[in-house]
Amino acid sequence: MTRRITVRRVLRLLAGAVAALLAIPAMTAVFFWLEFTGTPGPGARSTGHDALWLGHAWVDGRRSEADVKAMAVRLRGTGIKDVYVHAGPFKFSGELPASKYPNAKNFLKWWKAELPQVRVSAWLGQKVDYGLDLGDPASRQRVLDGARDIMAAGFDGVHYNFEPITSGDAGFLDLLERTRPLVGDGVLSTSTPQIEPLPLMRPVARAAIDHDKYWLRDYFREVVDRVDQVAIMTYDSFLPLESLYGGHVVRQGTLALDLVPEGKTLLIGAPAYHDHGVPWLDAAESVAVAAEGARLALSGHGTPRERFGLALYVDFAATEEDWAEYTRFWYRP
Repeated sequence: MTRRITVRRVLRLLAGAVAALLAIPAMTAVFFWLEFTGTPGPGARSTGHDALWLGHAWVDGRRSEADVKAMAVRLRGTGIKDVYVHAGPFKFSGELPASKYPNAKNFLKWWKAELPQVRVSAWLGQKVDYGLDLGDPASRQRVLDGARDIMAAGFDGVHYNFEPITSGDAGFLDLLERTRPLVGDGVLSTSTPQIEPLPLMRPVARAAIDHDKYWLRDYFREVVDRVDQVAIMTYDSFLPLESLYGGHVVRQGTLALDLVPEGKTLLIGAPAYHDHGVPWLDAAESVAVAAEGARLALSGHGTPRERFGLALYVDFAATEEDWAEYTRFWYRP
């Protein structure tokens, strides 16, 4: 009899634990779903501070002057103010040979002739797990040498994209501080992971994927203090429905609007690509949903914000539908 009671008690405890584990993701899903409700205000739209990531073909010789002219036709009449052109990656040692961007000067000449109002930053980065060690001062110095050389080639700025960067990483902060004087009056920007949406999501995600998916707010703010622009990579959320992904974007925008001062540019990364690697993400994540989420976040913020936009990733994967969604849901909603 005693044993039967003990077994029953253990089963109840196990059932309670399972119910609790299931309740947490369910409550998170409800939270995101509620975030993606309501109607954006009429003023929540592009203010002409949007951005676009461009692939490596523009600086390695595969793209021609005719390609630049065609891209100029695409971008005229949009809110794109900045483009980030992939000019790396750094070697694992931190070096950035000029052979990585042999056609950069021609590209920049053609670009400035067609779109002088659109700034061109060099998109530079590398994998830092089992790759480039930003904690090594010598490696950071080599990265800085590469950034200096890229600015000498005629770029308007540097856009860093190192992944994954741990929340609290001091080496990355030092790199940003020391890049600032190299950029001068140009633009210093960086892609960032997502901000921890709800308490405890960071350690749970870290345990599951063995690196930081989310940054804590204080570290995000420290990065913001050192740059002119941040672009939050809101995609690859692993949320299976449009309503949940949309709520996730709202949450990211809401948190970031409180952390990024008005004098700096805040960009919400929008997924203009269709090979997430997880089938349901191709259906759940889109430019349209990211745009609606950004508009809801901006509307909820209450105060008009000029330096707030979408950053589309990426030119070589973007479809006509992606560009149509950008126009319909963000540029001219």
